[in-house]
Amino acid sequence: MEWLEIPFDVASVDTPEELDSPLAADPPALAISLAVEKATAARTAGLGRDSLVACFDTIVVLDGEVLGKPTDVADAWRMLRALSGRTHRVVTGAALLPPTAETPRTFAVVTEVDMRALSDAAIEAWMAHGTFLGCAGAYNIEAQVANVTLDECYQNVAGLPLCHLYAAFLDEDVRVWLPTTPVRPVDACDRELGRCCRLGPSVTGARDVV
Repeated sequence: MEWLEIPFDVASVDTPEELDSPLAADPPALAISLAVEKATAARTAGLGRDSLVACFDTIVVLDGEVLGKPTDVADAWRMLRALSGRTHRVVTGAALLPPTAETPRTFAVVTEVDMRALSDAAIEAWMAHGTFLGCAGAYNIEAQVANVTLDECYQNVAGLPLCHLYAAFLDEDVRVWLPTTPVRPVDACDRELGRCCRLGPSVTGARDVV
C-alpha cells in the first residue's frame, strides 16, 4: 500500500469466512462475498466512518475445490501435497466501501500459480516458519514455494492485487475519498521483485506492454 503513496491505517475484523456456501461454485463471487462481509463488519464496528474502507479476501482453487486457511497441521499437509507440482488459481476479492455508500464497489482478480514439486522435507522446512495456518492453501508466495509468470499478478497471490486496486482507486466515486492521488505501483513492485511485469502496465497504463 505504501507504493501507492496513500496514507492508510490497518485494522482487522472477525468474520465467518464460510467456504462451503453455494457460491463455492463461483470462486470470484465467493471471494467477493467474503470481502464484502469484512467491509460490512468494519463499518458496523465503526471503523473508517469518514474514510474509504478497503477489504480483501483470498482463496485458493484446485480442481474446483476451494482451499481456505488450513484448520490444523494435518489439513495443511493435505493441501500442500495436493498442490505440489501442479497449477492452481488464487482468487482475491476486493470490496471498497466509501463512507457515504451502503454497498461497496467490488472486483475479483484471478491468478494462475505454479506450485513447485514439494518433497516432505520441503514442506517441513516451509511449515517450520510457523505462518502456514494463516495462509489460504497453507502457503504464501513469498516463501518461494510457488511462482507466477510475468503475465500474472504476483501481489494478488500475496493477497493484495495492487495494480487492480490502483485502477479501482481512479474511479471517480472512489477517488474523491482518497487524501491524495494514488501513484502507479508497477515500477516499485518490479524493483522489489527483480522482474518486469507485463500485466501491471496493461492494468494501470503505466507503460507500453512489450
